[in-house]
Amino acid sequence: MADKIFENNQVSIMGEIVSDFRFSHEVYGEGFYMVDVAVNRLSNYLDYIPLMISERLIDVNADYIGQIIYVNGQFRSFNRHEEKKNRLVLSVFVRELEFLEELQEDMKSNQIFLDGYICKEPIYRKTPLGREIADLLIAVNRSYGKSDYIPCICWGRNARFASGFEVGGHVQVWGRIQSREYVKKISELETEKRVAYEVSVSKVDFLEE
Repeated sequence: MADKIFENNQVSIMGEIVSDFRFSHEVYGEGFYMVDVAVNRLSNYLDYIPLMISERLIDVNADYIGQIIYVNGQFRSFNRHEEKKNRLVLSVFVRELEFLEELQEDMKSNQIFLDGYICKEPIYRKTPLGREIADLLIAVNRSYGKSDYIPCICWGRNARFASGFEVGGHVQVWGRIQSREYVKKISELETEKRVAYEVSVSKVDFLEE
């Protein structure tokens, strides 16, 4: 069963470490830490993706900034309670890692596969230039009865196709994880820059049950 759960949420990321380790939480005496990785997009834009790594996999006190890391794991979510409401926090939970001498041209630097269920009505819209977009929220089962809630964004034909999905529908998506900055209004006078993470979908299948 554990293997099946692992298969429904697969991520591989290759990029440059650009931050120190930050303590996240502890489970049964095992500490988990966050570190940020810069990953190249085809358009020469950089996505900054947070990794969650166990202290058993890496020396969290060492300085790895500037090093190239390749990881396999899962895209996970948890709800953090702040400002009287829950905020969805996303990161790549690392299962395996290795350091590389340099970025490998022949290796895909950012790919994800998810097998899950539509848990919110898709939001379909068009940009001012007429580009079609559909936002999906996919629930992916994890062991011990938990689920991860992953925001996904579809474009063009995929967006048109996904706009007809119903809540509870079983889907598979392939794509890449991307980051984007946005401004959150805190109060009348105060705003805050934040980063959102989502899956940019390159392929989507709807599975008939």
